[in-house]
Amino acid sequence: MASTAIEPATSYRRDWRAAFGALRRLLADANDTAQVFRIMRALNAGTAKSGYERLLRTAGGGRIAYQRVELAERLSDPAFVAQCPEGSVGAAYAAFLERTGYSAEGLAMVSRADDASRDAQHPYAWFGRRIRDSHDIWHILTGYRADEPLGEACLVAFSFAQTRGPGWALIAIGTAIKAWRTPGGKPAVGAIWEGFRRGRRAAWLSGEDYEALLAEPLDAARRRLGIGDAPAYRAMRGDPQSR
Repeated sequence: MASTAIEPATSYRRDWRAAFGALRRLLADANDTAQVFRIMRALNAGTAKSGYERLLRTAGGGRIAYQRVELAERLSDPAFVAQCPEGSVGAAYAAFLERTGYSAEGLAMVSRADDASRDAQHPYAWFGRRIRDSHDIWHILTGYRADEPLGEACLVAFSFAQTRGPGWALIAIGTAIKAWRTPGGKPAVGAIWEGFRRGRRAAWLSGEDYEALLAEPLDAARRRLGIGDAPAYRAMRGDPQSR
């Protein structure tokens, strides 16, 4: 019974039929977040394992893995988020929560509704939760807005470059094809491609100590992590200013 509970975290089997079905539903309704998790479950087999093993090879990764902090719990603690200094990544994250009404625990609840094994007590499952629960922090670091389809699409492409999970690639490609076929949507394809290139150039975010990162000044964190500007995305949003 225990092995069945952790199968999605350790299995290398991929279900392309399920993934394409979920993609169709997601493209029809960009707010149907449950479809994202279904695509990840269908295609990202093995990525949690490879990511966890990569974490252990980083300088501080052994400590992070040993402590095994559950980010959804930490980020859902108002006292923890409130202690982040002004101008920090954490302060920007707190403003993000207030503006959008989103929460790390809310995202976790959506994922659990589709697959209870995501809560398995297993290193690979924990690493998968770490990727899931840091998603909105990546929004802050990249400057991609979470409350608009283009911002999510660009972060999806960024996430594929960072994780090499085929599920992220499928969503990015599907979204880009839909944009290409939409009148006036071709520049969005450039913005999505830009997201992928930014992800390739940036440091590996999954190896970060997120508790320390949240206290770091936002602009300094972006420079340290090599997260450059996104002119194609800004142009699509009509924003001539830097992030």
